Amino acid sequence: MTGPASVELPPRLHGRETELAALTRLVGRVRAGHGGALALAGQPGLGRTALLDRAAHAFRAPSAARSASGSGATVLYARAAASEASLPYSGLHALLCGAAVEPPTDVLRSGMPPAALLGLLRTLAQRGPLLACVDDVHLWDPRSRTALGFAARRLDAPYPVALVLTVAAHRADDAALSGLRLLRLAPLQDQAASALLDDLAPTGVDAVVRAELLAEAEGSPRLLRDLVAALDPDQLRGRAPLPYPLVPAEVLRRAHTAYIRALPDGVRALLLLAAATAGETEPRGDVPVEVLLRAAAAGADTDPADLPAAEACGVLSSIGDHVRFVSALLRRCVYVSAPPARRRAAHAALADALDGAAHRLLRSLHRARATEGTDPALADELAAAAAQPHHGHRRRSAALTRSAELTADRTTRAARLTAAADQARLAGDTRAARALVARARRLPTEDGVRGRAELVRGTLALRDGPVADAREILRTAARLLAPDHPAAAAEARLIAAEAAWATGDPAAYRDALTPGPDTGPPGDYRTGMRAFLAGRWSQGRAALRRCIGQADGVTDPALLLRAGAAALVVGDVEAANTANTRALAAAHARGTTLLVPQALEHLAYSELRAGRHARAGAHAYQGLLAAHRTGQRNTAAHLHAVLALAASVSGDTDACAHHATTALAHAAAHGLAQAAALASWALARTDLALGRVHEAAARLDPLVHPGPRQGHFAVRMLAVPCFVEAVARTGEPARGRAALSRFTVWTAATADPQAPAQLARCRALLARPEEAGDLYALALAHHDRADGDFERARTDLLYGKWLRRHRHPREARTHLRNALVGFESRGARAWAEQAGAELRAAGDTAGAAAPGPVAALAGLTAQQQRIVHRVAAGATNREVAEQLSVSPRTVDHHLRNVFAALGIRSRVDLARLVNGAGDHRKAPPYV
Repeated sequence: MTGPASVELPPRLHGRETELAALTRLVGRVRAGHGGALALAGQPGLGRTALLDRAAHAFRAPSAARSASGSGATVLYARAAASEASLPYSGLHALLCGAAVEPPTDVLRSGMPPAALLGLLRTLAQRGPLLACVDDVHLWDPRSRTALGFAARRLDAPYPVALVLTVAAHRADDAALSGLRLLRLAPLQDQAASALLDDLAPTGVDAVVRAELLAEAEGSPRLLRDLVAALDPDQLRGRAPLPYPLVPAEVLRRAHTAYIRALPDGVRALLLLAAATAGETEPRGDVPVEVLLRAAAAGADTDPADLPAAEACGVLSSIGDHVRFVSALLRRCVYVSAPPARRRAAHAALADALDGAAHRLLRSLHRARATEGTDPALADELAAAAAQPHHGHRRRSAALTRSAELTADRTTRAARLTAAADQARLAGDTRAARALVARARRLPTEDGVRGRAELVRGTLALRDGPVADAREILRTAARLLAPDHPAAAAEARLIAAEAAWATGDPAAYRDALTPGPDTGPPGDYRTGMRAFLAGRWSQGRAALRRCIGQADGVTDPALLLRAGAAALVVGDVEAANTANTRALAAAHARGTTLLVPQALEHLAYSELRAGRHARAGAHAYQGLLAAHRTGQRNTAAHLHAVLALAASVSGDTDACAHHATTALAHAAAHGLAQAAALASWALARTDLALGRVHEAAARLDPLVHPGPRQGHFAVRMLAVPCFVEAVARTGEPARGRAALSRFTVWTAATADPQAPAQLARCRALLARPEEAGDLYALALAHHDRADGDFERARTDLLYGKWLRRHRHPREARTHLRNALVGFESRGARAWAEQAGAELRAAGDTAGAAAPGPVAALAGLTAQQQRIVHRVAAGATNREVAEQLSVSPRTVDHHLRNVFAALGIRSRVDLARLVNGAGDHRKAPPYV
């Protein structure tokens, strides 16, 4: 029960700044000859013991080893054991065994009044400062807890004694400990948990794996450590699949078993009922109180009166007419820790408690969970219930999975496992979907069932894996499905075409679209896309317009996304926005979680095309989070590319570089040519904004010309205006004429509202001087008929530059002012700086004024501003690094860039500048 008197330095603690500061203050009080006490409360695995170890180490550190009088410091460390909690004064015996004096066992045997412990601690403190650390004090016997609380409330000068104790969250209100200062440990926030994950896996963690681990750990440092320890480096880096389930049963049991066993028997039985209910009804863990009480009343091991006791223990919390486990981890632990027979009995009680047609699926599920072996009739009943779409994807997957487990026939079992995998996929649980389809593929069965399994597998691979592999899987699925399931085969070919599109292979795309009937929305889509890729603009436009029109009244998010894609190809960005917005709403309404990131991706694309860059960035960021939650790394790469494009407008070079680099790295690994082209275009547009025209031209050259290099046929025309501008500004206009010729043909075919203005601007850039002015004026006239302040501002900027260089400064200033206003309204900082510099060169004295401190600071990136405000408040680089969970080298790098951007030389200058912008002690909301 007694811990070591000398404690090794525990690992770095993340997200515990408040608790560490309180411990530091307490240690400082003891060094100064005062006393005090502090209690730390929290659920198991949140780091109570680690904080206790940190306090002991800080107290034993060389700087604290001697008091002002020169006496040595002493640490008493006691860890309680539940098996000894019934022995009188066993807790105090454990504490005093850590002292360097003979523990007063005679006093312990005869009984110790509460005041006696206080006297003993003061006696020990005469030798020097004393820190008493008590872990899991709730496991101590009542007499020891009473004596400990009595002493803790009376520790003060002139006795240098401090007491730090930990207690389980549900025992924090113990009357024996009343009056003590109590800090409650919350689960780690994502940023702190992510920093801990970096410490645990210094070689790196894949973004999707990171999201999975953080979600499963639920802010528990101990569980996060256990999860990382269970994975190999390839799994952590995303090179090998994660196990399913990610948290093994033994890890779950280790997390909370001791905590659960300490609860009363009736409470544990009620918790098992609640865990079984939540597992079948609600992924968030909501349990209807009415159902729970009915099941409890029918059971022999529990009683409805146990519900208040469970809430008092801090395990369940009330939410209206439902209760919920305080932690999904705790819920799972309750379930896996129970013996199989107890779990089956709980499900049987719940099945009896559910009645009425509304509960038919849940009743059948609980009956199935209570059944051993196969049961064909119950399996058929579950499969029939799962065919009803109103139940939702997650419940339908659970029903189909259990139906398959109750089915003896292997072909039927494989078909039901495949259907369960597809429903799990649509629910966004891609790991469960992969596990289910893998089980289905291991069963020998007929071609049609195998084809459906390959269709699910290929669709999953398209969102997270090399897309060329996904295309081949989907082609296999189409071949297997074609004889008996032509509609499913056609769907497989459409998804294979999507894979070919992602790789930038137009021939493979046309090949995937060629078979199949050319009627109805899918047929019009195939006909239109084939025609567009072949250059038959009129035919393609007519077919795709029909496809867009047929989406009216449709509520299927997949069909709406297809209509949105057709609208973008036609160039009708408003129709694309409408279809994609409806697709997002439909995906949310149906619970089709898998399609949410794709809907946000498509919506962000259409908003970029419409010139709504800030809104596109906001939607892309939401989509990125959703893509990580659902394990869709390929979709995440596309969203990184969209975020890079949005940042190339705002002028946030760090953000653009980060998102573009991330997209390019993943695109290279998985063959995502479109994402790579978009990311390269974003970097080139940032180069243009910063005046790096040669770099921009080099990046854009392979994007705008046909060939097997880095370009993509869907991005080629969109990047031409930037390429023409870059080569014109490098003094090489001839390089842009071939691309301009193709852009002219494309403009005639597309309904994109920006294309006519961009075409006139490109012609102006490459025209002779006597023609350029009229072409710029024509471009502005086209802008008047289309939305898009950013593109108009770019035209005004280029026209203003041309006018200034041709000695028309007054007219130049008009257009340059318009450009400056347009860029500022869109938050395009780098472009606005370019317009301001041109305006000053054109003789605008107002534009020559140096920016004030607010404007200067506003030009920094969000991360730079976070660092600036902390440094201005007096923090060191290391302190800033710890607060932001980055390395001190990263802080130093950002500070050097900040000093250069602001034209300052020292931290003192930085503090003055921040003070000039307002009170630096009050950081902006995003800091």
